Amino acid sequence: MSTATHAPDLADLIRGEKVHRNLTPAELVEFAIRRGEGTLAHKGALVCKTGSRTGRSPKDRFIVKDDAAAHVDWNDINLPTSEEQFDKIYDKAIQYLKGKEIFVQDLFAGADPTYRLNVRFVNEMAWHNMFVYQQFLRPKKEELAGFEPGFTVIAVPGLKLDPKTDGTRSEVFIGVSFSRRTILVVGSGYAGEMKKSIFSTLNYLLPARNVFPMHCSANVDKNGETALFFGLSGTGKTTLSADPNRALIGDDEHGWSDKGIFNFEGGCYAKCIKLSPKTEPQIYNSLHFGSVLENVVIDPATRLPDYDDGSITENTRANYPVEYIDGAVIPGVGGHPKTVVFLTADAFGVLPPIAKLTPEQAMYHFVSGYTAKVAGTEAGVTEPQATFSTCFGAPFMLRAPKVYAELLRQRMAEHNAEVWLVNTGWQGGKYGVGKRMDIPHTRAMVTAAVDGSLRNAEFVEDPAFGLRVPKHVPGVPDEVLMPRNSWKDKDDYDKTAAHLTELFENNIKKFDVPPEVRDAGPKPHKK
Repeated sequence: MSTATHAPDLADLIRGEKVHRNLTPAELVEFAIRRGEGTLAHKGALVCKTGSRTGRSPKDRFIVKDDAAAHVDWNDINLPTSEEQFDKIYDKAIQYLKGKEIFVQDLFAGADPTYRLNVRFVNEMAWHNMFVYQQFLRPKKEELAGFEPGFTVIAVPGLKLDPKTDGTRSEVFIGVSFSRRTILVVGSGYAGEMKKSIFSTLNYLLPARNVFPMHCSANVDKNGETALFFGLSGTGKTTLSADPNRALIGDDEHGWSDKGIFNFEGGCYAKCIKLSPKTEPQIYNSLHFGSVLENVVIDPATRLPDYDDGSITENTRANYPVEYIDGAVIPGVGGHPKTVVFLTADAFGVLPPIAKLTPEQAMYHFVSGYTAKVAGTEAGVTEPQATFSTCFGAPFMLRAPKVYAELLRQRMAEHNAEVWLVNTGWQGGKYGVGKRMDIPHTRAMVTAAVDGSLRNAEFVEDPAFGLRVPKHVPGVPDEVLMPRNSWKDKDDYDKTAAHLTELFENNIKKFDVPPEVRDAGPKPHKK
């Protein structure tokens, strides 16, 4: 077992003359532009490029396998590394930073002070430091005095590793050590790695405190009724929770304690490909000074962003403080949710666009986590791919799925939460044949679910999946509600639906779930 200790090295490093601590966005923008890290777009958003990594690098994320990681569910997502390997790369990162300008931010993760995690970010890039300043919760001046980090994130995108000499899979290494309480992000300029590393860390730590960590967005109506939106990146969490008729609590990561829900962050990180003021006005209007645009193409003459241009990546991103959304809830806490929405992007085009779930079906679909990986969200993914991501967030769930599923079951039962499955994927055919669901139609369906309009609706059972689909939803054509009706080739629909139900059944076999939950899923013979 390694006995190396690095705290003195890091402490000495961040006391250096070239260290800039807790700078403001204005100061960080000035540094970023002067250092050639970014440029200003129209209205003052800082535009930066992430380099070759324009999405997360899940195959390069490792967790140190030691006593502090005893409850990690080791699998092909949660990959182990040794203390010696982590220490070796840590030392290399510290050596790399010596003599360089360094940007340090002390921030909070968790809007509820009871469960808050103090995080210190040490960045090579000024724009990365601005990103985390906007993405996490900013301490007050008096809270910075005597700030002690519970975790430290060290991000050095300029350090490229050599697999032959460094023992890594590639030039990138994202490492989490619970015993060191340190996260390394080496070789990748994608700012989302820092955000998701903290999310993964909270997903490991909080269940031990009876808090259900969730990959979801949350908003609240004028009467204080909270709604949750689960789903992987690209399924619509940010878009659908940014509702002008509801107040946003947060767009991506929350905890559900015995007091209610709380946002892990103080900012949003929205996909902005094809962003427009018509379909997503709240997000569009938030992108001014203080925001960061990742890999967005800018017209060199007008400085206007071209959100339709995916030539760098389809995974263009916008980072901005949650308070840039009109009416956002500050601090980001809310009551116990009465409505829970599971979002999926069905690349096969056969799941209904909205369905009400029984408690057993809710557990089934939470454990299954069916969706599609959307182009650009992960390195190497160039078109949507059907996948099952348990808990609608398998890349970030470090414990066994049953831990999170049991917490969901408890919370639903305690607070009588209503659960809906909403498909934001394809209709009229599979990917390449059909088209993506219209955002206005999806908004209408979600609105009807969360405001209670569908509480007494008439339902019909979808023959392929056994789901209860409302016969009518205000503002949505009836033929959209039953997917088979929108397909020209009905035989092809039947074959595709049968294929997907079989994939569901094969996937659920991997999990230890009660018989009533297993029986709540679709069956291959249903056509």
